[in-house]
Amino acid sequence: MFIKFVVKVAACLVVACTVSVPSSAQQTPSAGSDSSAQTQAQDPGKPASAPSNSAQPADPVKDSKQAGQGKVAGTSNDRLLYTLPNFLTLENAGKLPPMPVKDKYKVVALSTFDPVNYPWWGLLSAIGQADNSEPQYGQGWAAYGKRYATTASDSIIENFMVGAVFPSALHQDPRFYESGKGSFGRRLGYGMERMVVTLSDSGHKQFNYSEIFGAAFAAAVSTYSYHPRGKYVYHYVDHPSSGMPNYQLEYLSSDRTLRNAASVWGTQLSLDTLTYVVKEFWPDIHRMLGGKHKNDAAAPASSKP
Repeated sequence: MFIKFVVKVAACLVVACTVSVPSSAQQTPSAGSDSSAQTQAQDPGKPASAPSNSAQPADPVKDSKQAGQGKVAGTSNDRLLYTLPNFLTLENAGKLPPMPVKDKYKVVALSTFDPVNYPWWGLLSAIGQADNSEPQYGQGWAAYGKRYATTASDSIIENFMVGAVFPSALHQDPRFYESGKGSFGRRLGYGMERMVVTLSDSGHKQFNYSEIFGAAFAAAVSTYSYHPRGKYVYHYVDHPSSGMPNYQLEYLSSDRTLRNAASVWGTQLSLDTLTYVVKEFWPDIHRMLGGKHKNDAAAPASSKP
């Protein structure tokens, strides 16, 4: 379980480093240049006016996080680290109307069954296969299929419990509102605080029952329903001196224990806390990478005599 947690964190960093350069290299035409081109197309004899210095460059991350830009009302179209669905994160959203129950389920479904998640589950399953986690499954393609189904089910159940089922039943808002203000320490605390403090549908601060108890319920369901039971298995032991095959009986203990459920719950809460912190600082990371690219591109032009 700890190995999977470390791999998830490392994979997020690798994805960020891999795709940040090509993503930041995409140029967005400014509003001033578009209006100048349109004016000259309408009146070829009239010289194009210089773009206004007050025009602000487009910010694709900020634009994608505006409420209403997503496929579900009151959500965004953002992707964390340019890849992972981040539809419930908003920037400068202000006070929004409460999300209907059907919209909470719809946005969680869109995030959970996004195409990027299927190879992600495959990677985690391959790690479990190599580490021989839950040895009751054994090895081979059939065992890999079981691990894949277990990994996918864990993710699906946890996402729906935390983002839809409990928020709907308890009338809590599953969205994450980035602060974007204050010092590094203050914003770090804000991201971590989101684990225990959230907003109700009416906009009041509440204890985040949806996150804490939703993750606990998901851990209990996955542990006590489809994770493997204990079983006896035979291991072949080679004894060259006797020349006869020897099989040793071994009992593999069940994963359906309170200790294992608590471990799954704690790992999920730790990962979610890290995710909230990354969400809080993701706009700054993106703008830093984008600004660095623009400065590098402008350097050769400024060096001309």
